[in-house]
Amino acid sequence: MNNSAVDDIKDRLAIEDVLGEYVQLKRSGRNFKGLSPFSAEKTASFMVSPEKQIWHDFSSNKGGNMFSFVMEMEGLDFKGALELLARKAGIDMAQYRSNTYKDTSKLKDRLLEANEVATKFYQVQFSKHEAAIDYIFKQRKFTKEVVLQFKIGYAPNNGRALADYLHKKNFTDEEIAKSGLVSTRFKTPSDMFRGRIMIPLMDSVGKVIGFTARLLEDAPNAPKYLNTPQTLLYDKGRHVYGLHLAKEAIRKKKRVVMVEGNLDVIASHQAGIAEVVATAGTAMTPMHLKTIGRFTDDVRIAFDQDDAGLRAAERTIPLASEAKVNLSIITVPSGKDPDELIKKDPKLWEKTIEQNEYALDWLIERKKAQFDVNNAEGKRRFTDSLMTTIRGLKDPVEQDHYIQVLAEEIKVSAEALRTKFEENPEKPVRLKKSNQPKDQQIVKEQIELLKIQDHLLALILLQPALRYVIDEFTADILATDSAKQLHAFLKENKEFKGDPKEAKGLKELTDYVKILGLQYEELYQGLELLELRNEVARLKLRLTSQYVKTKKIVITKELGDANEERTKELLEEARRLDQMRINQ
Repeated sequence: MNNSAVDDIKDRLAIEDVLGEYVQLKRSGRNFKGLSPFSAEKTASFMVSPEKQIWHDFSSNKGGNMFSFVMEMEGLDFKGALELLARKAGIDMAQYRSNTYKDTSKLKDRLLEANEVATKFYQVQFSKHEAAIDYIFKQRKFTKEVVLQFKIGYAPNNGRALADYLHKKNFTDEEIAKSGLVSTRFKTPSDMFRGRIMIPLMDSVGKVIGFTARLLEDAPNAPKYLNTPQTLLYDKGRHVYGLHLAKEAIRKKKRVVMVEGNLDVIASHQAGIAEVVATAGTAMTPMHLKTIGRFTDDVRIAFDQDDAGLRAAERTIPLASEAKVNLSIITVPSGKDPDELIKKDPKLWEKTIEQNEYALDWLIERKKAQFDVNNAEGKRRFTDSLMTTIRGLKDPVEQDHYIQVLAEEIKVSAEALRTKFEENPEKPVRLKKSNQPKDQQIVKEQIELLKIQDHLLALILLQPALRYVIDEFTADILATDSAKQLHAFLKENKEFKGDPKEAKGLKELTDYVKILGLQYEELYQGLELLELRNEVARLKLRLTSQYVKTKKIVITKELGDANEERTKELLEEARRLDQMRINQ
């Protein structure tokens, strides 16, 4: 199904046009060049080949086709990228789907249409309602531009106004019910939202999937905020409000700020601080963190400084550790919310964002204020309140660090706290020593290994005269399955001319081979064979050295948590690596 859709999309869309919406590209011979969207570089190293239909970023060593690029930039999975590009290409994906899938897809499309119609209906109603206009423009001080950007509206307080309007637009009772726009009261369907300011909830590409509704005038027993219930489109545990407008700023600033209220997001965007998004209340879920983790690992939360905000931050710390994001807390001064601070002075909000504090350090300070750590009971309650959170951390080095921090805070031995820490029978943990290399260092070395590997294979692939080198190193020092497959193929096909279409064994590696071709064109095209021979020899030595360096860093990290038998194995592996470096 998807292969046909992929081919049809590629036929209709030019890769340089798709990527040109995200990166300013300039013609460079047969290719296009631009600044990397993945790093803050000043010299263009991002390449796009219309001929090969691929892209490659030399600064991060990322590359692929238009689908992989959209997945990177939009934080989508393959299916999401396929649907987005299909819309750009004017292709109806229903023609590629089974009947069951078609029915669900058709209903989703109808629900999206219903939400879009409702959004426009609410916007028209807003323009006619003086109290709503006063609240938004005078009380909240929003500008016309930001109100239109976030599609703010108003739901009239007269029962079935929207439901009747949707019927006139040919939506069925089933479609209206499944949209979450109506509810049944006293056996009679009526509008879900009445007498409320309507804030559309949009997905990552800006399509309305639901609403948050704020009560305009106080009413007894009525909640101030009301959300669309769970529907085929809207999932409270996954949706990140404002992401469609924030993702570019998040990528540029390399951070995201999570706030509680949708109106806080709007106020921040109006003030020009656009890396701000919100969840539905304070409840952060693994899916929220996974969604924003596609754009940055620097997550800062600015929840209210009350008990609910404290508990929310406490629950989020282990989730952030699981999602491998760095969680920090922003403390808004004087107990204000971001909206109030922005009204006072937007620069104060920006300054507050910069004064973030690592989440667990922040939590420890708050817990110290709750308990008297000068007596035995206070020490016990203080450590009890933090142990569950520390056990939830996934990095044993970080766990050990905070065991030592707590020990210093309450003036007891770290060993005593380690004993208490390991008393939890449900989650036995071995603590690592804190002198191990950080994951970031390992990632950096692995990226360097990938670059050297690909440059070497690009030369061997495009220059048959250099194929003799393929016998001088083994595939096990290559970092990816694609590279290993290509190594095996070239070892068996030393006369291969370089066109993947001519080789059955390379069909699965088409994009990888194209990326190597692009690297060859940029780095080595036009060099004399003697220069290329020297470069191959240099790269072969660097590949072995980098492989040894990367593996030894990983071994050093693993040694911190190894038992006696595993320690012997790791030390033997380190000796083997040293010998490999000597013999190269």
